[in-house]
Amino acid sequence: MAEIQPETDLGQENLHPYTPLLADHRPTVDSSRRRPVQVLASVLLAVVGLFGLLVFCRIQSSRQPVPTVEKKGDRHEPLAFRPVSRGKPEGVSEKASLIRPSPSFTWTNAMLAWQRTSYHFQPEKNWMNGIAPPFSCTSLSLFFLPLSNFFLDYGFHFFLIYWRFFLCWLPDYARRWRSWMTLDPDGPMFYMGWYHLFYQYNPDSAVWGNITWGHTVSKDLIHWLYLDLAMVPDHWYDINGVWTGSATLLPDGRIVMIYTGSTNESVQVQNVAVPANLSDPLLRDWVKYEGNPVLLPPRGILYKDFRDPTTAWLGKDGETWYLTIGSKVNTTGIALVYNTTDFYNYELMEGVLHAVPETGMWECIDFYPVSTTSTAGLDTSTNETDVKYVLKASLDDLKKDFYALGSYDEGNQTWTPDDAEIDVGIGIRYDYGKFYASKTFYDQFKGRRILWGWIDETDSEKTDLEKGWASVQAIPRVVYLDLKTNRNLIQWPVEEVNSLRRTEFFFENITVAAGSVLPLNITPANQLDINIEMEFPYSENITEADVTYNCTTSGGAADRGVLGPFGLLIFADDNLDEQTAVFFYVAKYSTGDFRTYFCHDDSRQVGNLFCGSFNRIEKGSIRDKTEFHSELCLHEFYFLLLEPAASEMQRKQSLTSIAAYTPPLSFFDHYIYIQCLIIIIFPMGRSSKATDLVGYTYGNTVPVLSGEKLSIRILVDHSIIETFAQGGRMCITSRVYPTEAIYGAARVFLFNNASVPITTTSLNIWQMDSAHIHPFFS
Repeated sequence: MAEIQPETDLGQENLHPYTPLLADHRPTVDSSRRRPVQVLASVLLAVVGLFGLLVFCRIQSSRQPVPTVEKKGDRHEPLAFRPVSRGKPEGVSEKASLIRPSPSFTWTNAMLAWQRTSYHFQPEKNWMNGIAPPFSCTSLSLFFLPLSNFFLDYGFHFFLIYWRFFLCWLPDYARRWRSWMTLDPDGPMFYMGWYHLFYQYNPDSAVWGNITWGHTVSKDLIHWLYLDLAMVPDHWYDINGVWTGSATLLPDGRIVMIYTGSTNESVQVQNVAVPANLSDPLLRDWVKYEGNPVLLPPRGILYKDFRDPTTAWLGKDGETWYLTIGSKVNTTGIALVYNTTDFYNYELMEGVLHAVPETGMWECIDFYPVSTTSTAGLDTSTNETDVKYVLKASLDDLKKDFYALGSYDEGNQTWTPDDAEIDVGIGIRYDYGKFYASKTFYDQFKGRRILWGWIDETDSEKTDLEKGWASVQAIPRVVYLDLKTNRNLIQWPVEEVNSLRRTEFFFENITVAAGSVLPLNITPANQLDINIEMEFPYSENITEADVTYNCTTSGGAADRGVLGPFGLLIFADDNLDEQTAVFFYVAKYSTGDFRTYFCHDDSRQVGNLFCGSFNRIEKGSIRDKTEFHSELCLHEFYFLLLEPAASEMQRKQSLTSIAAYTPPLSFFDHYIYIQCLIIIIFPMGRSSKATDLVGYTYGNTVPVLSGEKLSIRILVDHSIIETFAQGGRMCITSRVYPTEAIYGAARVFLFNNASVPITTTSLNIWQMDSAHIHPFFS
């Protein structure tokens, strides 16, 4: 077997292949077991727990909640940290954040209930343990957030410079990472008239852990039936999680599922499972191979860097199958290639399929062909010659899905990108928003390739636990080569989603004047399919405009430029206190060339930002100054957050009370001079008025060919907004959590913050029905 040699010494990890437990020491459990007793117990506990919760809340509601900061002596105690990561120690994507505490928000039951989607797939419980609490018991009107001490090791001066820039000059004060969970799509296939989707699932809680495989089936990729769990962590080789896997349909009708298991020692190994009954079109029972694991981490690969096998493809000899598995060597992301003739015995091929330095761990790899002459899909084992091969990797460090087009050499088992400048991990992404751990399959029934992707949350883990669920699947997308550019893929919602369209609204030739907002009389606006085409005056006599524009850093939809932004406001209330913008922004260079940006703005706007500083003298020495943040300043001064509706008097009083708290100054030889910062932020809602969210402005450039109008398709489904620009050349998915622009208060607006008028030539909006998603009954 070939070996992967590390670039440098990998340190404390043993480089030799993992040696599994002896066969007679392997604990085994019947993999077909279900949990009827657990279900009954859960129901009873839920009833008792709900009663207890009501009693507790009744007691709490009789008290006057007073926001306090606990003290120890005369010093404020720092607020508590979030829970430590559960996923990272196991060698998978970060599943829980280590961010500083953020202000909480009192979500009502109506707000949380509104967030659950109506036609995007979610598990029946979706990590829900019982029923989500109907309401929160406590309510705080004032919150304090301590200054972060992230930069202890970088010294006093760098800390001050960083915080002045980061908090006083950047618009997004809420720079914090969210909790991560997992709901990766696994083993999708079409079999005996049914579409199958398996997915990573925690049936016991709304956080990552106890990863099992859920299973659901559909006739049309829209309406789904829940089945029993397909696989649970019940053997030593997957006791810490049944992780990502792929299905391979063999020519003789057999199905092989190859998946990653996390062992009792948290080593990532590859395992095989097959259907217990191939005559069952629902494939309800699966049998794990008694010889599992079939693949162990090879020499040079760390035990937690070996996961997520792809669908296998058949070689030209008609006997040898190949598959690839994600890994890394130091910071270089790699795709390993194995061959097999029986799916139980494997050989590691020389070298790697592909590698890209500085891209980190590659997980959830996908590898498939696309036709260069047709939009039809191709089987992974195609023998056609007019093809390009797509190599996709989910970058664990960035939590983004990157792909590239290239050529595949079966003789050398290597893949080469068409353009090294847009290689995997440094070029094009499937989706520029919340879309990760994706996987495709070939739909032999309709001759197309279907893409699944996981949409994570951007609220707090506390809120996920409160509402009882987290994460959904994106609407399945058809993927094929863009035959106009030959440089990117087209992604488009499967045609079946059109069956949910109901009432249609049609508008045409609407001119939106510069700096204006135009309401559209569409209610309710919680479930929509929007198709819009706009004409942009590319011939406008402008020499140069906005050449430094960037979706993420240029102010979002509230920015005012020469040639943008312009588009639609989704989930906006009548007063525009909450709004999520989907928009274009055009830059023009002195050469006459245009660059078109497509963006989402679901950020939280910050207004009335005040930055100040004070001086302080404390006993100590120069060597102690790097610890000033925890001992001298930071425990005594906090961010003060007021609601947008706070009066001017409240703001002035707050500024005065904070600024007046300045310690006396004294100069002695044994004292040191300390400078502390005061930062006061008054948040203003944009996408949401909630304070416990992470908001972003997503986007990038999108190719617009000569003669093309600007076009967007938008699928709106409560807390999900999926968009497809220029016929699917670029996609962005957002999670949004408005507090007021929900139910009947949700509105849609056209807006134009450019200096030139924009004409909407056609606008079709359909209100969407809900999908039928429920348990399967024989």
